[in-house]
Amino acid sequence: MILIVDNYDSFTYNLYQLVDIAASGRFGEISVKRNDDPSLLSLPLSSLKAIIISPGPGRPEDTNLCPELIKKAQGILPILGVCLGHQLLGSLDGGNIVRAKSVLHGKTSLVHHRAEGLFEGLPSPFKAARYHSLCIEKDSLTNYTVTASTADGEIMAIAHRDFPSFGIQFHPESFLTEGGEILIGNFLAKL
Repeated sequence: MILIVDNYDSFTYNLYQLVDIAASGRFGEISVKRNDDPSLLSLPLSSLKAIIISPGPGRPEDTNLCPELIKKAQGILPILGVCLGHQLLGSLDGGNIVRAKSVLHGKTSLVHHRAEGLFEGLPSPFKAARYHSLCIEKDSLTNYTVTASTADGEIMAIAHRDFPSFGIQFHPESFLTEGGEILIGNFLAKL
């Protein structure tokens, strides 16, 4: 089962649909649970193939049980954080969450990357939809490397140095994002 943790976001089921298309039934059920559902912490990790932390309003500290779930699963299961989920991964690594240079809601930016990992098969740069006013401060991460950014240096993606744990600041499920299905497929290839 692939677990998607919903941070009370209107995009969660768009993300679910994208994961469902990219998974093509290969990984069993895709389950969506809210970030305050007590069953999140009692799910046996052995029943999961991966965890995806959804976008959502607010700050990483508003994600209820997500930090505890990530700490429990880190290094055992592949984890993908999207937007708020990305910021949460950075925050748990000691990264500073700061105001973005520009508040972007429903706007696209060009994302530059090295065509590896989650970005294999995607052009660099590619257009990605952004819906955020916060971001991870550059040079504040300990165990994650920056794998994609905008031309002005805003962090758009991170990857853990030792574990299959990834964060993307943009929304792969948005019709404004080029290659969202490829990116999610690359994450699922880690399973």
